[in-house]
Amino acid sequence: MSFKIAIIGAGSVGFTKKLFTDILCVPEFRDVEFALTDLSEHNLEMIKAILDRIVESNGLPTKVTATTDRRQALAGARYIISCVRVGGLEAYADDIRIPLKYGIDQCVGDTICAGGILYGQRNIPVILDFCKDIREVAEPGAKFLNYANPMAMNTWAAIEYGKVDTVGLCHGVQHGAEQIAEVLGAKSLGELDYVCSGINHQTWFIDLRLNGRKIGKDELVAAFEAHPVYSQQEKLRIDVLKRFGVYSTESNGHLSEYLPWYRKRPEEITRWIDMSDWIHGETGGYLRHSTETRNWFETEFPQFLESAGKPIDPAKRSNEHASHILEALETNRVYRGHFNVKNNGVITNLPADAIIESPGFVDRFGINMVSGVTLPEACAATCIASINVQRMSVHAAISGDIDLLKLAVLHDPLVGAVSTPEEVWQMVDEMVVAQARWLPQYADAVPAAKERLSKSKVQTRDWAGAARRSVRSIEELRAEKAALKQAG
Repeated sequence: MSFKIAIIGAGSVGFTKKLFTDILCVPEFRDVEFALTDLSEHNLEMIKAILDRIVESNGLPTKVTATTDRRQALAGARYIISCVRVGGLEAYADDIRIPLKYGIDQCVGDTICAGGILYGQRNIPVILDFCKDIREVAEPGAKFLNYANPMAMNTWAAIEYGKVDTVGLCHGVQHGAEQIAEVLGAKSLGELDYVCSGINHQTWFIDLRLNGRKIGKDELVAAFEAHPVYSQQEKLRIDVLKRFGVYSTESNGHLSEYLPWYRKRPEEITRWIDMSDWIHGETGGYLRHSTETRNWFETEFPQFLESAGKPIDPAKRSNEHASHILEALETNRVYRGHFNVKNNGVITNLPADAIIESPGFVDRFGINMVSGVTLPEACAATCIASINVQRMSVHAAISGDIDLLKLAVLHDPLVGAVSTPEEVWQMVDEMVVAQARWLPQYADAVPAAKERLSKSKVQTRDWAGAARRSVRSIEELRAEKAALKQAG
């Protein structure tokens, strides 16, 4: 069968290569056309060279094109996959550093919290541009698969305002399931059956069965606390499991940002995070990691090109949803996964307009969600707090209403636990001014924001210094642990 797949943000070399090889693991997709588009010609040249090598070495008829002209790439496409980061690392640095001046300590800052909300403000106008192109030049009824964060806000905007058939895709559920299977001693992931539901990055394993046997809270807590690695790396996550009764999909660092309890005082952060890797809660951890590895594909390009000369191995197909969804839609081989879609009653105790992440099945009739899911009350309450922030954030991004944007940030759980309204108002002004080039909808609000900043009497504090001191103390603890280990 032959159809066209467009990948927006294809300059994300490693991820694009993974999606490409996953899709070509499906025998029926040998004749598919891939259209790559990105703002960076250089990155496009690299990824096209890699994909061309894969096609050539596997003797495939697959066609690969690359262009900076997005509409050209989207023309006639049946599926459009987005993995873009609007504003790049420059804007992302503002998402982390400016809130830190006001006491808002983030590890990742790409979902909600101050950083995630501003990230959404940058993304949503671009997402709507993508949707306009899809409606105008893609194949009628084309499906938009969004991998870009903030997942819920981007998907919400594409469905409600972009009027395009959209599904949001993430791998947090799969990674959480892999952890659970490991701590329970499963011989393979196939032994674990689970229902995971909620909203993106706040999904909850509400039903767990190992070889058909139901796993309860106490057994799962004991299994995690006995694990030599996760017991240290996932302390916050385990604490939430103990209190909520169910395990969250997200890493220590991610989960800590969505709750108002664990990151509101520098001296408290050290209790809950682990410095063995950034994802376990390091202040600005993902920004540091992204900055240090921003050109990794440049140095590893020769290795990428060399590995591209090997045969595609279907046994190494990843658990990313995209290829499996396309296979189910095109071949009617049923696929079960977890998808980000508009709720419309699927989860009974979350708002109908929310973007949820929950189980569904895919076949030639589309994505069919499992309805009638009810979350534990504490999980629902936590999700609803974030949904309210997401809704205001999306509506602010569409309208360019800076007052609504400030209210969205004010209602964020972690922001509200740390900052005063006066601080939030000034912080949002500062972030909008700093990121003005990526926020066209706020162009009329920028002059007044600058004026307010010039007259503001709100003083920021040395929160960044406090965070640095916290990080140093954790590094000292790591050194002590290493010394103790060496001493036997």
